[in-house]
Amino acid sequence: MSYFNVRVYGLLINPQNEVLVSDEEEYGVRFSKFPGGGLELGEGLLDGLKREFMEECQAEIDIIRHFYTTDFYEKSSFNDSQLISIYYLVQEKAPLQLAFKTKVFDFDSEGEILQAFRWVNIADLVIDDITFKTDQVVARMLKDQFAK
Repeated sequence: MSYFNVRVYGLLINPQNEVLVSDEEEYGVRFSKFPGGGLELGEGLLDGLKREFMEECQAEIDIIRHFYTTDFYEKSSFNDSQLISIYYLVQEKAPLQLAFKTKVFDFDSEGEILQAFRWVNIADLVIDDITFKTDQVVARMLKDQFAK
């Protein structure tokens, strides 16, 4: 069965012009993306994004503005759904209390689902280091708009 899979992501840029990147591994598949995830039934985009940041980063955020919505077809890498991804620029309400990494996939534990966070300077962001097609489009847009 085919269906739409609505996803919402936050682009958090710090004062050093670095964007927050999430390195993840799920059931042996590794990927790097921006923080966020799937919208739950009955949930609005902004509430979903705030929930995702609480779940992933233990952080409350403010939504600054819409940044990008998928405008091409993308099939999910995990099932038969068509992805629709919405990205917002966000800011944290208080400094993040995460153990930031400097290396890709530098996980602190083992298991089926792993996650680690890195700050990446937007000017140094390598598009191909971001895994998914829509995230790569957004990474290019970030570089075009924010690289110093």
